[in-house]
Amino acid sequence: MKYSIEGAPLPVVIVTLEDGETVLTEKGAMSWMTPNMVMKTSGGGIGKMFGRALSGESAFQNTYTAEGGQGEIAFASSFPGDIRAYEIGPGKEIVAQKSAFLASTDGVNLSTFFQKKIAGGFFGGEGFIMQKLSGQGTAFLEFDGSIKEYTLEAGQQIIVDTGYVAAMEGTCSLDVKTVSGLKNKLLGGEGFFNTVVTGPGKVWLQTMPANQMAGVLAQFLPVNNK
Repeated sequence: MKYSIEGAPLPVVIVTLEDGETVLTEKGAMSWMTPNMVMKTSGGGIGKMFGRALSGESAFQNTYTAEGGQGEIAFASSFPGDIRAYEIGPGKEIVAQKSAFLASTDGVNLSTFFQKKIAGGFFGGEGFIMQKLSGQGTAFLEFDGSIKEYTLEAGQQIIVDTGYVAAMEGTCSLDVKTVSGLKNKLLGGEGFFNTVVTGPGKVWLQTMPANQMAGVLAQFLPVNNK
C-alpha cells in the first residue's frame, strides 16, 4: 500500500493498493475510487459492532479490495482540519476522540476505550468513551483544525481546554482538573474543568474542535422566532 495526504484545509488521503490489498473504512467515507475496487459491508460480530457504535462510529464497516490489478481509493475529511497517518503495532496503540477514524489497513482493530475515571469523561470534554486503535497496520485519523504534537515524559502533564485533545498514545492517561477559585470558574470564561494528559507518550492537540466552531458560528445565524 502507498498513500498521499493532499489538500488543505479540507484534506484527502489517496490510497494506492496492489492486487488483493484491502482497506477498512467508516460508513460513507469513500470519496472516489477506480472501478476495480470491490466493496463489502460487514459488522464483524455483535461485540465489535456495539463497541464501534459506542465509540462514535457506525456499527458496520466497509472493506475495499483491489481486484485484477492496482487500485486507488480516496477518503476526504468531513471538516476543515488535518488527516494524520499512524503506524499501529504492539505498544503503539492510539486513543483518539470520537469519530476520528477515517480508514485503515485490515490489520488494525477499532474498539472502545473507557476512561478510568468517570469524572474525566463527563467533565473533561473528551467524552467518557473514546476510540482505541490496536493491532498491526496503518490507520488514518481526521482531526479538527491544525495539529500540535507534544511528547510527554513519564509523569509530565499538559493542561488542555475542553475538546482540544485529538489523540494520544496508549501509554498516556487522561483526567480532569477543576479550575481554581470561584471567581475564575464563574467569570473566567474557561468553564469549571480542564483536561489533564499525563505522560509518558505523545499527545496531539487540535486547534479548532468542531463544537467550538459550531458555537462561534451560532452567534451569526438568524434566530427562527416562529
